[in-house]
Amino acid sequence: MIAQTIQLALAPVFVLVAIGNMLNLISTRLGRVVDRSRILQDLHTTTSGAAHDMVVSEIRLVDRRMVLSTSAIRLLVLSCLFIGTTVALLFLEEVAKADLQLVAACTFIVALALLMWGLLLFLRETQVAAQALRIPRDYLELHRTL
Repeated sequence: MIAQTIQLALAPVFVLVAIGNMLNLISTRLGRVVDRSRILQDLHTTTSGAAHDMVVSEIRLVDRRMVLSTSAIRLLVLSCLFIGTTVALLFLEEVAKADLQLVAACTFIVALALLMWGLLLFLRETQVAAQALRIPRDYLELHRTL
């Protein structure tokens, strides 16, 4: 029966691997955002007028991205903890001969809900990033035919 439990526990473990990859991706993005925030903080003290307003605007977007990224990371880590709890419950059920299927199902459902919530925050962070990367219309020179 332990072999069957191991097989049953493999699906949640694959989800853990996928979440680990997502955490790596979001952490890398967060690192780049933090680097950009440091540059912007230096520019904040050396700019004035319209250039200063652009710096402040981007600082606000970078701050929003940091909040969204760290929140997504937090939710994904919590999801991993619930998946780990699910796996532990599956093994505990087998070893202790206790009926923990409902509890294991609930922890897995919570893990999936946290995962989806974290992914929604990540989606929002990418939208904010795209907003920050919009090219000013003046640079596009739309009045010219090329």
